[in-house]
Amino acid sequence: MPQENQPTPSPRAGKRKKIKIGKVWGVVKIAIATAIAAFFAVLFLAPIVLTITNSFMSSSEISANYGSVFAVNENGGKVYIAEKVNLKFIPDIVSFSQYITVLLKSPDYLLKFWNSVILVGPIVLFQLTVATLAAYGFARYSGKLRSIIFFSYIILMLMPYQVTLVPNYLVADWLNILDSYKAIWLPGIFSPFAVFLLTKFMKRIPYSVIEAAQIDGAGEWQIFRRICLPLCKGALCSAAILVFIDYWNMVEQPLILLSDAETHPLSVFLSKINAGEVGLAFAVATIYMVPSLLVFLYGEEYLVDGITYQGGIKG
Repeated sequence: MPQENQPTPSPRAGKRKKIKIGKVWGVVKIAIATAIAAFFAVLFLAPIVLTITNSFMSSSEISANYGSVFAVNENGGKVYIAEKVNLKFIPDIVSFSQYITVLLKSPDYLLKFWNSVILVGPIVLFQLTVATLAAYGFARYSGKLRSIIFFSYIILMLMPYQVTLVPNYLVADWLNILDSYKAIWLPGIFSPFAVFLLTKFMKRIPYSVIEAAQIDGAGEWQIFRRICLPLCKGALCSAAILVFIDYWNMVEQPLILLSDAETHPLSVFLSKINAGEVGLAFAVATIYMVPSLLVFLYGEEYLVDGITYQGGIKG
């Protein structure tokens, strides 16, 4: 018997099938990437959540859960942990005793908090002031001397602070400003990081905009104040956020340059809390995180804009 002619699949149907498989595979890849990102997000946020929730535990509950971690022997050394540590994210009974002690009963913690504000505030303000002026000079002018100085800024920026700590100590001792806030302020104010960031940003401003201002009779100060600063608003906010977070968490500088413990910031004081004050450490750490979180949440849009914006005038 003659065989019936089998219908041949059309090329269009094959294309549709490939497109459908491609869409499904794209959805699967997005789902896998989202799951991986969510896993790492939970992993990184777990210590913060643990700190906040544990700050509402009572002292007895914290001792029962983490007492073995901070236990010491008769010689003052650490004790080997023979059992698993009980990590609890939800307290049995919500207690505000730690916060009452920190905010009302013990003034030391608030004193250290305001020490942090006094140390960090002037650094952020004056570092941005110096950086905007220096960055404008680096962006507007070129030459061999400018390149050498800017290259020196980059070398200093790449060095970790621990490398320049001894020279800073010697200079502070020579200036007779050791054991004063000036020993912390001056190296921070003249830090090269903000200069580098703002210089790269200002160089992206189209020269035609500056040239048009010069044709209209604008001087250097007017160009700087009315053109460069408004266009660099995102970069200024980004630099302010990064500088604030960096110096808000400083530990080495106060330990080396400030011998008086009364002038130390809260970041140093947190590292010295002993085993009997673990609950207070959770509460103080939570309070200490609040300014950084507020600054980041308020300036998140500026931070992203300052990093991704390529210069020029927005439409």
